[in-house]
Amino acid sequence: MTLLESAAEFDSSMREGPGSLDGAIEPAWWTGTPWLSRDEYVIDAREFDLPADLHPESPLADRMREVYRRAGIVLVTSTGLTDLASMRVLATAVLHEQMDYDGGSNPRRRIEPNVYEVGAPLSAWLHYHHEMAYVGRTTSAIGFLCGASLPAGRGRTFVSDSIAATDALLATEFGQRLKERGLCYHRNLTDRTAFAGRVEYGVYNHWQRSFGTDDPAEAVVRAEAIGLETEWGPDGLLRTRYLSPAFEYFSTLDRNVLYSSVADHGMWFDTWPLVQHLPYTERPLDLTYGDGTAFTRDELQQFVAVYDRFGTPIDWNAGDVVVMCNYRFAHGRPGIELGPGERRELGVVLGADVERVGVRPDKW
Repeated sequence: MTLLESAAEFDSSMREGPGSLDGAIEPAWWTGTPWLSRDEYVIDAREFDLPADLHPESPLADRMREVYRRAGIVLVTSTGLTDLASMRVLATAVLHEQMDYDGGSNPRRRIEPNVYEVGAPLSAWLHYHHEMAYVGRTTSAIGFLCGASLPAGRGRTFVSDSIAATDALLATEFGQRLKERGLCYHRNLTDRTAFAGRVEYGVYNHWQRSFGTDDPAEAVVRAEAIGLETEWGPDGLLRTRYLSPAFEYFSTLDRNVLYSSVADHGMWFDTWPLVQHLPYTERPLDLTYGDGTAFTRDELQQFVAVYDRFGTPIDWNAGDVVVMCNYRFAHGRPGIELGPGERRELGVVLGADVERVGVRPDKW
């Protein structure tokens, strides 16, 4: 039996185990009515001259920046572009600077210069989240480039208005507890050498891939540079912890906004192959209050529901380019099953890296 066959057999046999879907909190993603109107954020590229408009001073680039400034998100559709490199150039009309995915949780690989794969199995649902909210250096924005799409209604990405979610959550007792107590992000990063030649049961990411080095000392240096506390465990396990507010000051709107979600809790893995069989206490991620107190199930449900309430689906077409503000919007998606001959490809581009500043007490 090959490693892949062994992994598939193991994953199938464990679906009814302690980490199975029984009792899992599945996102609804939206109310059934998009929170955003397409008129607010969609640009039809057929009104412009592509590929001639692939430069930062073109009429299309100007329109993208105008929409992004107003709405915090822009989708350019019907581009006719067929390669991720060209789509990335279009995205840079808004994303003037791009950061590397250093210290990231997902096991992403680079597929083009400054373009990463999503880094998650298609079959897993990905809870709403703000990119790299679990470290002290985050990204201002994120772009998605559609290389291959599925028929309408399948393979959607959802975006949620985090400004609306902030106001709704702060009106609840749970939101006030988040405001007062903050969060602790717990990550367990495995040692790649310990899994050489083995199926990676229970693995989310190796510290070597996350921090871009095989040197343990250098990994610690890089982790601490983005605000993480570190501790070495057995079998080369690198444990990291990050204390942070659940909200973040966003200077563009001059206010504190919600900047966290259940995506950094063990429930992130409820549909993740090779990890979903584990009980929450043994999963590679955990999210608690800042004092280490666990969330109740009701609190986790509220955390999921507040993003669902303000969700909008994006139905992809090949060549589409989306850029969204990482403060104003969270993103996520349901699990995806491919049929024979089907393919879904999204490239990811990260905007400028920014230092986390926490909240300002006068900006609620």
